[in-house]
Amino acid sequence: MGRRRFLGYVLAASTLTVAAELGEAVLAPDEAAAVVPSLPGPAEIYDLNDMLTDAALPTTNLITIRVDADGTASFALPRAEVGQGITTSSAMLIAEELDLPLDRIRVMLADARPELLFNQLTGGSNTTISTFTPIRVAAAVARGRLLKAAALELREPLDALTAKAGVITSSASGRSLTYGELAERAASMTDSQVSVELKEAAEFEVIGTPQRRIDAFQAVTGRKKFAMDLQVIDALPTMVCRPPTVNGTGGSVANLAEVRAMPGITDVVTVSTGVAVRGRTFGQCIDAVRALKLSWGPGTAEGKSDDTIRDELRKAELPLPALGLLTKSVDARFTFHFASNSALETNCAIADVRPHSAEIWGSLKSPIVAQEQIALKLGLPVSAVKVHVTEGGGSFGRKLFHDAAAEAAEISQAMGKPVKLMWHRTDDFRQGRTHPMATSRVRATYALGQVLTYDQRHTSVATDFGHGVGEIITAEAARLPVGDLTFSETIFALSQQTPYQFGVVTQLLSETDKGFHTGSMRNIYSPNVRCAQELVVDELAKRMGKDPYRMRREFLKEERARAVLDKVADLGEWGRSMPAGTAQGIALHPEYHAFVAVLAEIDCRPETTGRKVRDAYTGPRVTKVVCAVDVGLAINPRGLEAQMMGGIMDGIAITLSSGLHLDNGHFLEGSWDNYFYTRQWNTPPELEIVVMPPTTGQPGGAGELAVAGAAAAVACAYGRATGTMPTSFPLNHTGPLGFEPLPTTPPIPASPTDGLDRAF
Repeated sequence: MGRRRFLGYVLAASTLTVAAELGEAVLAPDEAAAVVPSLPGPAEIYDLNDMLTDAALPTTNLITIRVDADGTASFALPRAEVGQGITTSSAMLIAEELDLPLDRIRVMLADARPELLFNQLTGGSNTTISTFTPIRVAAAVARGRLLKAAALELREPLDALTAKAGVITSSASGRSLTYGELAERAASMTDSQVSVELKEAAEFEVIGTPQRRIDAFQAVTGRKKFAMDLQVIDALPTMVCRPPTVNGTGGSVANLAEVRAMPGITDVVTVSTGVAVRGRTFGQCIDAVRALKLSWGPGTAEGKSDDTIRDELRKAELPLPALGLLTKSVDARFTFHFASNSALETNCAIADVRPHSAEIWGSLKSPIVAQEQIALKLGLPVSAVKVHVTEGGGSFGRKLFHDAAAEAAEISQAMGKPVKLMWHRTDDFRQGRTHPMATSRVRATYALGQVLTYDQRHTSVATDFGHGVGEIITAEAARLPVGDLTFSETIFALSQQTPYQFGVVTQLLSETDKGFHTGSMRNIYSPNVRCAQELVVDELAKRMGKDPYRMRREFLKEERARAVLDKVADLGEWGRSMPAGTAQGIALHPEYHAFVAVLAEIDCRPETTGRKVRDAYTGPRVTKVVCAVDVGLAINPRGLEAQMMGGIMDGIAITLSSGLHLDNGHFLEGSWDNYFYTRQWNTPPELEIVVMPPTTGQPGGAGELAVAGAAAAVACAYGRATGTMPTSFPLNHTGPLGFEPLPTTPPIPASPTDGLDRAF
């Protein structure tokens, strides 16, 4: 239909309801992509985001916008809002093409809809990219339909009418009608196909402008509803007593009758993950979990520790190519320890399972998989299981898995009652999803001022991709003995790229040990892979006698990458004189058609950063960060800035302080006070985010973009400040533990004054 013209639908409904049609027309563009002159990696030709976008295309016409009689537009977004701001950016797309004020747009989260197939997965920074055109097409169809209805109602020609702020006005007579007044007239009794033309970028009045989040007021006043805020009839607080080691097996309960008789406790049942208790309050559930006397069998990580896993990883490393006789090389091996995938909101869900039906509430980024797998587990048809997607208090990949929803459904079925399940914080750290421990072996060869080869062998504890691409077939395939490796290799190949002209480049993945609960923690493999690569670039610059910034600039492939790098070098005053023990680091990260550059300054002097937490030296502090980001077209620059800030804090954390210690089959960390995520005291007092002007007409991925860039920049700064390239992360992992581990039995601390603060 051309570059701007698209097909859409007007659907049969009582008020105006519209949808977009894209499908094969977009899958098969008119012109082939230009040939890249250098040898590109797979992710430079077709990346993970492209795959997710193409997978969503065939069902885009099933995503609809409805205009109601009160003049508002309603949209059920088939993605999960977990704090990233996609309800706001989606509302902005509608407001732009529909010419309706932003406060008149209502964006809800859609229930699980199996007919959407791959089009209800929230991941890979893909939401804005994959919905950018379909949402606009549907909104443009609605606007056109309203204009036609107004022309009929006013008996005036269409070209005499203009739409603005939800009102259609005639330039000839001055008469006007609101969208609400036209909603029923614009509705259709039958489905019909229409053609629409989208606005040019120069016409945008909403897209590209900084907007406050549409849910900000509800969030800061406590009115926003998360799963645990919902009042479902008879759904009482429920918690699970879990084994002390990863995937430990349950034994008999020695005092079952005693616990069942405790105040407020209504039910105690054994389930596949432990022993579930249901009570009038969560406090009563905590008391009951503490009181249970259980014997536990061994788990899948029994006897394993950081050292034994590191040995496993090294044995599983793929070999590097042999060295040439006339070249010099940089050889390095990096270790990245387990990290917690805990979001601020603990894992939770509500379930009401009846003999012939079930209803689930939870923050789910892959709700179709949840619906289909829960139905299979309960022995019910998929149509008998309703899954409602609630807003989530963070995810970072955690909510791609429906662990809590499946567990809640199992408990509800066993008890025959509705349950409101919440994991305590210790469960999240010790039995929840983790970013897998990994090593990265890198060799770069150079001669005569040129980098000739770059080879990277990334070896990881197996990453669980059991959520698939959003439905049960790929989800089950990802769990097959060979399918899981195929999935991992595919994700790795489609997400990792080298932004530099480093001659012959190979980046390969090997995985081992499936005994852990892992997941696609924010940025998946990129924080580790890019951190290792950027450190090697610094070392190459040192040996080749080049400035680290100039070295990067010289070898970059893309002008967009060079622009963000130049921006942070300029704003951050790269190369300025700094005291001994302090330094700057600079790094670049390309991902999902977007680029970010980060300049970080670090202070490693104990006399200035020697703050202690529980008698442990907290280590270096990042004092300044400058970030420049190019996502092509930023829908909401203010939201993009917030995403970059969050990603920077994550990057600082995983480089400096946030890691899990594995000891004899369990993780020692059990609460936020001993898992050292970035705190206020090590947040950079100087932080500047620059959103680059639009460089393309399409949005790129942004949700995870800053994590890898910030992690690498901080690591490079540390290496320059100390004179030694760091090779083990987080940096504080091998130092003093800095906290007293919570007991493994019972898994919740026994002190009443300590329990709520540290378990939640």
